[in-house]
Amino acid sequence: MATVLETPDLVTLADRATSRAAEALAAAQKADGHWVFELEADATIPAEYVLLRHYLGEPRAVDLEAKIGRYLRRIQGAHHGWPLFHGGAFDVSATIKAYYALKMIGDDIDAPHMASARAAILAAGGAEAANVFTRIQLALFGAGPWSAVPTLPVELILLPRWFPVHLSKMSYWARTVIVPLLVLSVKRPLARNPRGIKVDELYTGTPKPPESKAAETKRVWTAFFNGLDVVLKGVDRLWPKRTRERAIQACVDFTVERLNGEDGLGAIYPAMANSLMMFDCLGYPEDHPHRAIARQSVEKLLVVKDDEAYCQPCVSPVWDTALAAHAMLEAGGAENEARADAALEWLRPLQVLDVKGDWADVRPDVRPGGWAFQYNNAHYPDLDDTAVVVMAMDRAAARSGADYRMAVDRAVEWTVGLQSKGGGWGAFDADNHHHYLNNIPFADHGALLDPPTSDVSARVVSMLGQLGEPLDTPRMAEALDFLEREQMPEGSWFGRWGVNYIYGTWSVLCALNAAGVDPQSAMVRKAVAWLVTIQNADGGWGEDCDSYDLAYRGHTPAPSTASQTGWALLALMAAGEVDGAAVDRGVRYLAETQDADGLWGQEMYTGGGFPRVFYLRYHGYPKYFPLWALARYRNLKRSNQRRVSVGM
Repeated sequence: MATVLETPDLVTLADRATSRAAEALAAAQKADGHWVFELEADATIPAEYVLLRHYLGEPRAVDLEAKIGRYLRRIQGAHHGWPLFHGGAFDVSATIKAYYALKMIGDDIDAPHMASARAAILAAGGAEAANVFTRIQLALFGAGPWSAVPTLPVELILLPRWFPVHLSKMSYWARTVIVPLLVLSVKRPLARNPRGIKVDELYTGTPKPPESKAAETKRVWTAFFNGLDVVLKGVDRLWPKRTRERAIQACVDFTVERLNGEDGLGAIYPAMANSLMMFDCLGYPEDHPHRAIARQSVEKLLVVKDDEAYCQPCVSPVWDTALAAHAMLEAGGAENEARADAALEWLRPLQVLDVKGDWADVRPDVRPGGWAFQYNNAHYPDLDDTAVVVMAMDRAAARSGADYRMAVDRAVEWTVGLQSKGGGWGAFDADNHHHYLNNIPFADHGALLDPPTSDVSARVVSMLGQLGEPLDTPRMAEALDFLEREQMPEGSWFGRWGVNYIYGTWSVLCALNAAGVDPQSAMVRKAVAWLVTIQNADGGWGEDCDSYDLAYRGHTPAPSTASQTGWALLALMAAGEVDGAAVDRGVRYLAETQDADGLWGQEMYTGGGFPRVFYLRYHGYPKYFPLWALARYRNLKRSNQRRVSVGM
């Protein structure tokens, strides 16, 4: 008689998958309690790293360059160029940098991969079609003209704050990248480039103005700033010498104050590399403390493996640790909860309590109290990380009685103090919404600002709701009004820092639940209907980075990913849909696609850097978000109530 094997029910499947995933995530935790996973961007950062070494004339790191070369060749696309994300379209600027780096490494320009890349670049308009940052990179090597680079006079740093174009009106990332770049732009140093490698073969001979990726540019402002650029180019040599020297010193002072030790200026690669080149062009010797620490900060971003290597744009330990702690708290059990507790103890001393960062230019009376994204970045804590850490601490305290009250209170004080006019929150600053600045020719990337967004605002609302903030307090009411205004016609919300509408909708539905908004409200029902409608046939959810296209007209189907499926499930369960068929299908998809190691693979990029310009592959996302969703499904199904009781 044949043995009849019992088919486990879905809750049992979710429970088993949760146990395996939690065990695997636990194994990735560092001895001191934190998690940090690789943070991968496109070809530009590793290519720029190679070029930086040759710019400085450093001894050849042959083995390292060979590994970076293998990495760059592997991620070359079928279109013969390099995309901004896995499987993405050809990008001329990324391709120019990757080509230049490979040529610098020693690849023969007539090798098939180089010849095809060169042909693709020329077909796209050549090096003349590059974005502004690529033009600057070429100019620093004498491989392109400075005349093709929009002018940003170094004297900009001396302007009063009321002036329409001012660094304090720009985002933190733009500020830290631009300040040392102002010095480079006025000094115009020439790379040492010992082998004299250039890329003349990438030019067509036909100049082309930079093409803006910014949303809602205005013809009047664009014409004004283009005209201003012509004037600035004409008077560049007429600035008083003493004023110019004072401006250069102001840039150095700004940079040194924010140098941030081995974590680097702004804790992001472009700012760190620019600071290093600035110190170099000003004559700082290699052993000068400022230059040496700037050089070390860049090196710490490398990921070196047996066969390949690449350079990260930054690192994400606070973000990874806080999110992994949430997943472990959801997974439950003494061991998982102990690991979450260890993570929170690691996070506790990283709260910035003694530095008033750049955010204080707009909110000088607010006390500091946030967390940064990286190991250290005291001048630039962010609202998103802070809210996520607070929610984890509050949740752990409710379970174990751990005393996080002082940390939570200071974090809430700082967070609510940075609420922008209109009710929302940006990531790093309040009221950073001077949209006319995106019309500056230099700002072709369209990411000069940090205005309030649905996802960050939702995270703060989730935090306040979890902490018991009533619906009708002025700040909560204004925030909910902001979120209602931001809802798209089909029911979704834009995700600034994650790809994209799935991420934004997850964020907001969690916030509405935490705030106590009726799950039967039109706003919630519309979002739920949208999520159900876009579910893939395999039960998962997917959306790629092309969803940031300025011509977006609705969801474009994309292959399912583990992280986006996790977000969609968490969103639906926050909206009261744990018993819905869509949730069942999503849970089954995750349970059936779990790898043998207990985690999930994912090459797709689901993290946002700058829409249409820069995307991120968080290697941790397919590790903790699916675990979180499966554990929550199991927990809700086994409980006597179906409402999610926490903010995320």
